[in-house]
Order: sequence, then structure tokens, then C-alpha cells
Amino acid sequence: MSHFSNIKTQIRNLTSLKAALTDLGIDWKEGPTTVRGYQGQTRTAEIVIEQDNNHDIGFSWNGNEYELVADLQYWQQPLSVEGFLRKVTQRYAFHTVISESVKQGFQIAEQQKNEDGSIRLVVQRWSA
Repeated sequence: MSHFSNIKTQIRNLTSLKAALTDLGIDWKEGPTTVRGYQGQTRTAEIVIEQDNNHDIGFSWNGNEYELVADLQYWQQPLSVEGFLRKVTQRYAFHTVISESVKQGFQIAEQQKNEDGSIRLVVQRWSA
């Protein structure tokens, strides 16, 4: 029986996910590569975060979104699973908004981090 848990996310853009993890100072490896789990069990994922206890965290494409794949019993991160996903999702959303804005001809005019941890972005586009 597998010890791995798959946690659904709203993450669909691999480039924004990589940028989010990098922003958060998380060391990750690009796959497809192996996520190590309990008693030698493995899964394949596009992004793998190795942990010191040899039980990894991965982000695996399920055909619709990137799911977090991990043996939660061996979670070894400074934040809880929920806290980790909250931080990753916020940085992911930030990078996705910026990327899509630039594609549509906008530039970042202002960026502000609020006391509650939220981010305020102002984008602008000049027309001829």
C-alpha cells in the first residue's frame, strides 16, 4: 500500500511554479525524476524537493494540474503542508499575473507587500 498522498492544487504553469519555489529559497530539481518515499517506494514528478530524511516532496502533472506528492508522515519542512502550499501558491499567483500581464503589453508600475502578507500590484500599459 502506498504511503504517498496527492494533494490537489490550482498550479498549472510549470515556469511560474519554478519561479515561486526559487523565490522562497527552496532547492528543487527538475524532472521528470523520482520522489523517494516510505520503504523505497517511488513516484515520478516534474519537480522534486529533496529532504534530509530521504523522503521527498514532488509536484506531479495529473493531466490538469500539478499535484503535491509526498509521504506526509515524513514531512520535514519549516512550515506545515498547508502553510507550505499557501506560500508556494501565493508566489505562483504573483508570477502568473506578471507573466500574463507582460504578454498583454502591461508593465509593472508598482509592487507593494502589505502587513498581512498580501501583495498589491499595479500594472499599466501605454497606448499610441
